[in-house]
Amino acid sequence: LLFRDTSSSLKVEKERITIATVQKGEFNDYIRVIGQVLPDRIIYLDAIEGGRVEERLIEEGAQVRAGDVILRLSNPLLNIGILQSEADLAYQENELRNTRLSMEQEHLRLKQDRIGLSKELVQKERRFRQYERLYKKNLLAREDYLQAKEDYEAALGHLFRSSQLQSLDENIRNMKKSLALVRGRLENLKVKAPVDGQLGNLEAQIGQSIAQGERIGQVITPELKVEAKIDEHYVERVMPGLPASFEREGKKYDMEVTKVYPEVREGQFRTDLHFVSGRPENIRAGQTYHLNLQLGDPVQAVIVPRGSFYQASGGEYMYVVDEEGKTARRCPVRIGRQNPQYYEVVEGLQPGEKVIISGYDLFGENERLILR
Repeated sequence: LLFRDTSSSLKVEKERITIATVQKGEFNDYIRVIGQVLPDRIIYLDAIEGGRVEERLIEEGAQVRAGDVILRLSNPLLNIGILQSEADLAYQENELRNTRLSMEQEHLRLKQDRIGLSKELVQKERRFRQYERLYKKNLLAREDYLQAKEDYEAALGHLFRSSQLQSLDENIRNMKKSLALVRGRLENLKVKAPVDGQLGNLEAQIGQSIAQGERIGQVITPELKVEAKIDEHYVERVMPGLPASFEREGKKYDMEVTKVYPEVREGQFRTDLHFVSGRPENIRAGQTYHLNLQLGDPVQAVIVPRGSFYQASGGEYMYVVDEEGKTARRCPVRIGRQNPQYYEVVEGLQPGEKVIISGYDLFGENERLILR
């Protein structure tokens, strides 16, 4: 009686449990996630100018190239306004040309006058300097000195004003740019594809009135990405640059995390992945793939196969089977990382030991199991 085992025990049918062997091996730090194929970019089509749909040249679902005309709109008020603007701008441009011609003629006249003005300036400057010296020696009346000074300054100011000719070249260039922009509004009545891709969600019908800025469709680019939603438990470990892969029809395809979205919704966060080299030929938007996302480099560790025991124990204890396979005792353990195949055992187990990995829900708080 002194050595009798007094711990609580429970009899368990051996056929109803799963026993696995603890191993020392390579632990590959990855997780399995589900990714959905999506277009890399969706370019929305908005009407730059409002108008009535006159012609629908390309149907939804067709492939388009950048610059292809998808819709042709009409806008009578815009046409009238543009014609009036063109007339006004043409008139102003003509006026500017006439003004420039007049000023060039004035420039030629002033250029001829400049010779005489320069000579007159030299004479008046010489007379002013002479009078200035005489005045300082009290050999000249003040009024004569001031008159000479005023004549010199007046001649100097007249020379500077006559040499200034405002250039209108820049103004004419600006007017031409404005005219080109106004004429370009007519071209905006043609709704064109901004990039190569597939036309989608084209809802505009012939005869429909489209308001300026109204969304009328979209172009889906041929480039594809894979969007994966990952459990928030890994939010600190997932970052751009991590490798991922999946197999399809016996071939492995490599991918890379390119973007991690910061928001966590319903316990998950989103990531974008792009193909590193090559992709399945028949891949389509909307398809799903099971990806292996690599979180770290493989390491040697004590590992145990995954099982439903973790849901009950939280990785804090496991039932270790004795060498004869007749009993199992509850032992504290510490589980570290996990992948779809194995748990990493940090403490509590040694390689070669056998443990129960099936569910513990029926074991209760019993410390000892009798296997029958």
